[in-house]
Amino acid sequence: MSGLTWLGHSTVVIDVDGTRLVTDPVLGRRVWHLRREAAVDLGLLGALDGILVSHAHFDHLDHASLRLLDRSLPVVAPSGVGGLLRRWGFVHVHEVVADDKLELGGLALRVTHAEHESRRWPLTPRSASVGYVVKGSTSIYFAGDTDLFEGMSALAGSLDVALLPVAGWGSKVGVGHLDPLRAAQALRLLRPRLAIPIHWGTLSPLNRSVSTDAPEAFRRHAAELAPKVEVRILEPGAALTLE
Repeated sequence: MSGLTWLGHSTVVIDVDGTRLVTDPVLGRRVWHLRREAAVDLGLLGALDGILVSHAHFDHLDHASLRLLDRSLPVVAPSGVGGLLRRWGFVHVHEVVADDKLELGGLALRVTHAEHESRRWPLTPRSASVGYVVKGSTSIYFAGDTDLFEGMSALAGSLDVALLPVAGWGSKVGVGHLDPLRAAQALRLLRPRLAIPIHWGTLSPLNRSVSTDAPEAFRRHAAELAPKVEVRILEPGAALTLE
């Protein structure tokens, strides 16, 4: 049995064929100037077999959250991020670039391009941004943070599930991100069986409320642009069993 649990923002527990991975773990109530209503129930993580990191921005690579996890877990992260993870005590770090392939816990991982500029601090060197296709008896695309990109359609044909960002934490979604319309356009390229919107309704600046409109807007655009794709909207902490 395989399944997914969305813990909010870009944090998803992916459980395929007995291997359990977590993406971009952000587990506490604060990330710099961003807040969330409640911390994650750590029991939802279960017994993890690995960690997938998409890029170095603080709302995706959170030191406080990673300190809660076992440092012996393998971590897959984009090129340029590995040194930081090793300084934080992780000993099994795999730095990757787009089109790399590796195996983790019996699952095949394909690293994908992500159209998103990333650097840890404003004046530090850029590091890569990536997504991942996790493949076992079920294939799942975790996009990380990305905009539409040339070559996205090359991922089509074998995807069961697409985890797509549809919003952000600010008042608008800029270049390098998917808003509800662009995420639906991505569905037309990717053609998965099922799409789950993520990266919405979790984090917000201290003086703003969290917007929850994006997933329904995504569903409406998807019905028009990719009507054969089922869209399932999960609330943070909700789990979905995959047939």
